[in-house]
Amino acid sequence: MTEPVRLSIDIWSDVMCPWCVIGYYNLQKGLAELEGEIAAAVQWHPFELNPDMPPEGEGMAEHMLRKYGREPDAGMTARMQDLAAQAGYQMRYLGAQPEPERRLWNTRRAHVLIAYAHHTRGPEAQTRLKLALFDAHFQQRRNIHDPDTLFEIAESTGIPREEAAQALEDRDLVAAVAAEENEAMEMGVTSVPMMLVERRYMIPGSQEPEVYAASLRKVAGRLGRVEQGASG
Repeated sequence: MTEPVRLSIDIWSDVMCPWCVIGYYNLQKGLAELEGEIAAAVQWHPFELNPDMPPEGEGMAEHMLRKYGREPDAGMTARMQDLAAQAGYQMRYLGAQPEPERRLWNTRRAHVLIAYAHHTRGPEAQTRLKLALFDAHFQQRRNIHDPDTLFEIAESTGIPREEAAQALEDRDLVAAVAAEENEAMEMGVTSVPMMLVERRYMIPGSQEPEVYAASLRKVAGRLGRVEQGASG
């Protein structure tokens, strides 16, 4: 039986980014179409949509008005929720009532913990934490800048609170996250998600599952031709 082609997929994203959730779940659908043909190892990298966000965060309506000159559009929100549902994700508040205000938060601490999960436990643990942070923001509307909240989320994915607290104080880790964000800027990344396959082939933005499947198949074909040419 032929072994599937193994590809690395590096994803730059922010846990505040709805397109990043949709893109990831559509990527998983695309990979499901390629089962037995292509297998992927995903690693997450930091990208802050609002690096200057103050500690108290900002209400969604206020943020949209300040940044884009308009308030949130109910039709656009519904469309985003529909696209998320089609991808397999519930992008709506699922917590206890009353429903809290939609707010955006500074995500630097979250990115540090995401990096820590990968450094200490590998890509699967990193993805578990990333998805838990997506849920905390989109489904529970938790303050993911708050350390205690982050420690609870980390603990729910298998990272003890004490470790998470130490990670946030690790200057080398914080510097590594900043360096990865600079790397994204040097590559010209201005929006997310941005996926880099085998560190060579870029898939920008959120795509449909069939687009991901076709793109990954094309990369696998290119790699096959390169390997064949190198051996011949």
